[in-house]
Amino acid sequence: MSNQTKLNWQKVRWQCDPESLAFKTTDDIEPIKKVVGQDDALEALQFAIDCDAYGQNVYVRGLSGTGRMSMVSKILKDVRPAIGEKKEHCYVANFDQPDRPRLITMPSGVGVHFRKAMNQLAGFVSEDIKKSLDSDQMAEEKAQAESSLQKEIKALSEPFETELKKHDLTIVNINTSQGQQALVVPVLDGQIVDPTVWQQKVAAGEIDELTQKDILDKQQQYSKKLDDLGRKISQVRDAGMAKIHDLMENHVRQLLNNEIKPLCKQFKVSEAIEFMESIVDDVIDQFFYRRQKNYDPYERYDVNVLMQQYEDGKAPVLVERVPSLQNLLGSIESKWSENGPVMADHMSIRSGSLLAANGGFIVLDARDLLTEPGAWKTLIRTLKSRLLEIVPVEINWPGQPALKPDPIPVKFRVILLGDSGLYYALDSHDPDFPELFKVLSDFDSVIPRNELGFKHYSGVIAKIIEEDQLPPFDNTAVAKLIEHGARICSQGGKLTAKFSRIADIAREAAFVAVQADELLVVGSHVSDAIRRTKKRAGLSSRKFQENLHDGTINLDTEGYVVGQINGLAVIHAGPIVYGFPSRITTAIGPGRAGVIDIEGMAGKSGSIHTKGFQILGGLLRYLLPVEHPLTFSASIAFEQSYGGIDGDSASGAEFCCLISALTGLPINQGYAMTGAIDQHGRVQAIGGVNEKIEGFFDTCYARGLTGQQGVIIPQSNAAELMLRPDVQKACKEGHFNIHAVSDIQQAMEVLMNKIAGVLKEGEYPSDSIMGLAIKRAKEYWFLTQAKS
Repeated sequence: MSNQTKLNWQKVRWQCDPESLAFKTTDDIEPIKKVVGQDDALEALQFAIDCDAYGQNVYVRGLSGTGRMSMVSKILKDVRPAIGEKKEHCYVANFDQPDRPRLITMPSGVGVHFRKAMNQLAGFVSEDIKKSLDSDQMAEEKAQAESSLQKEIKALSEPFETELKKHDLTIVNINTSQGQQALVVPVLDGQIVDPTVWQQKVAAGEIDELTQKDILDKQQQYSKKLDDLGRKISQVRDAGMAKIHDLMENHVRQLLNNEIKPLCKQFKVSEAIEFMESIVDDVIDQFFYRRQKNYDPYERYDVNVLMQQYEDGKAPVLVERVPSLQNLLGSIESKWSENGPVMADHMSIRSGSLLAANGGFIVLDARDLLTEPGAWKTLIRTLKSRLLEIVPVEINWPGQPALKPDPIPVKFRVILLGDSGLYYALDSHDPDFPELFKVLSDFDSVIPRNELGFKHYSGVIAKIIEEDQLPPFDNTAVAKLIEHGARICSQGGKLTAKFSRIADIAREAAFVAVQADELLVVGSHVSDAIRRTKKRAGLSSRKFQENLHDGTINLDTEGYVVGQINGLAVIHAGPIVYGFPSRITTAIGPGRAGVIDIEGMAGKSGSIHTKGFQILGGLLRYLLPVEHPLTFSASIAFEQSYGGIDGDSASGAEFCCLISALTGLPINQGYAMTGAIDQHGRVQAIGGVNEKIEGFFDTCYARGLTGQQGVIIPQSNAAELMLRPDVQKACKEGHFNIHAVSDIQQAMEVLMNKIAGVLKEGEYPSDSIMGLAIKRAKEYWFLTQAKS
């Protein structure tokens, strides 16, 4: 009865015929340097490249491996996306608000010339203007202005001095506590009488009272006139000095305007013209008003060209492998003086990768981006506003005063690489994500296992050989690599598209061949490389087999036992997977507790395993349609399991073990089973089928194959089988068996060597497995009723 589900030995491993590859060695193959087998993903990527609409950024899902960013970058460069006019963004000083540098955007190549022009202008300000102000011509014009001023002052003062002389008065400067003061004093007998002498003469009686009164009245009268004259002279002097100042200022302004006029014609960008005009006012301010000691025109009027551009017709394609906030935005370098940090200026601003990608594309790893503080938020804000703030307002770089440069208009496309879990998380939790990343480029992890797939594999292997300078591979070696691709893929009719793992095996196979002084890599070298790779990560598996051998772990591989079955599980060592058997036992008796999951009660069961266990109850009710409640207490346990258990691949084995305990029918311990079940008894696909079979085979082989051993798997996994050659050989010779079942009754028949029975009119045949199960269920019902 079990032969109906037994697989032919030829179906347990697919083999690639080397002769079907149509070449002898990889020297006959043209290396493939493009992405293969991903037409839909490349079409989506091409659409995002060509479409200029808002939000057409790309999330590339499914790519893996260390070279994925370089691969996407190469795809972008190969398709040569269209590009508009490139721009050069420059920062210059803002003389009115020094903490807000001004942005000037110019066509590509112009920014560098503008910087040179401003450097020459700074040289003119630093050297030529000073020389011009000290020139003979300027000195003569200044002397003329000063002479004219003195004439005006003399024209005001001489009539007053003449009038004073007529009245025996004159003007003297007296030192007081408030400084020098001009006073009108008398002249007696040709002698100037200052206030001290006046007091002495009055005290000596040399001046009579009438003369005193007359002189004092004149002094008072002309003192007022002197004050009025002093104000007029001061006004004239101020006006004269202003004229001299205007003379010099107009001279400098004229010189600067003569220099700037041709530059304004050369650089027709309005922001550049405004900046040059502001330089004129700033030079005047610095020369004639502020007179700062540290004034350096070369530094003050320098132009910070953030990124020089070239009109090469190529859109920039940037790969940012460290997407930190500073790397994306740019930075402001600290400036220091002898006294410590000083305020940074426009020349301290440095651009980041987002500006470098302006007009093109930037490739980012989603997980790396999200782990960098502030990077995701900044990227989203930049994409939404299309403005790049090199220093956002919420960021304060330590050790320097904050600058707020003008934001830069940018337009770039983001190619974001990530996995499915991250895609769904972003789609669910970030409302901006679906609006900004509207294109999904899904790279499949598999390609078809057909002639085209073989051709792609051969071409990719040839590329790896060329890039790594490996010895050539013959067709048997390539065939083995294709078979390994089918094994990694573990899908019927498919090959893995994760070529990085194939490349690793190819490199090790080449190493094995070189060590053996072979000039050609053949199939045996590839087989050795696969064995070596698995052996290096196989310590856990070897320790498990040792524990089985010395009896530390109890496991039966022959004989019949009631309520005991061999389940199968896997362990991972990086990309390498190992299978191992696990003993499952069931104890049952009358009662009302139902089926108890001991792992679940101990808190060792994962959610998927718990779900699979709960399905057992539904399947019992479906297969045992009795008129009374199922009144028994049963416990199921994974023996000698001390860690957590998850997954539902053991639910089929658990059910068979439960039925064995219920009916008293023993299970053949030479078999192990893997497969999930549903509530109607269908056996469903599981993962790691090849590794699980090989794990149990290794256990049986170590103890001696009897011909009565094997593994039961879901029928839906049969097409995935790519077992090791030694396992296939054992199947061919009848020493080991693989059964593929589609429902749980077929599995029970193999395990218990008895028909499961077919339900007809509510009853099973009395001598069938399910007939015995119903009979025993009724007995438990009566026993439970009697106890109550």
